[in-house]
Amino acid sequence: MDKPIEIRMATPEDAPMIAELSRSTFYDTFASQNTQENMDKFMNEQFTFDALVQEVHSPENIFIIAESGNEVAGYARMRESEPPPSLNELPSIEIARIYALQSMIGKGVGNALMKRCVEIAFEMGKRVVWLGVWEKNQRAIQFYNRWGFEKFDEHDFVLGNDVQRDWLMRKTLG
Repeated sequence: MDKPIEIRMATPEDAPMIAELSRSTFYDTFASQNTQENMDKFMNEQFTFDALVQEVHSPENIFIIAESGNEVAGYARMRESEPPPSLNELPSIEIARIYALQSMIGKGVGNALMKRCVEIAFEMGKRVVWLGVWEKNQRAIQFYNRWGFEKFDEHDFVLGNDVQRDWLMRKTLG
């Protein structure tokens, strides 16, 4: 039987673990759909261990950790950032990442993280939670659709030298 998923707020001490988890889950998820050259460039220039550690310490970021038993299963990063103009200046917060270990996909990690992200946004008085997702990541898009997110815009995401399209999706909070 699978252990229940527990969610907790990340601490500064979690930064190295979050950085390693970020890099490994990103690579595991996207390496097969991108060139090695573009993955290497992205991982070595934009998605570096040090840059990811600094994100944990940045005050505009909120990190939550999913654990199953005593094992880390995934995490989410929310951030207060300049929202896309198409959100019409509604009070909003971005879910910048929801990452789960490959071995934990399908075991409730994403649902537990998303539930807590929505609760945090609501507690902060936000009206909208939004995110960007690669247009080719159908599993993630289906997950977000199940949570009531809908596409409202698009923007470019540069992975290495490859300009890709991300869908911007939003969920209006009650």
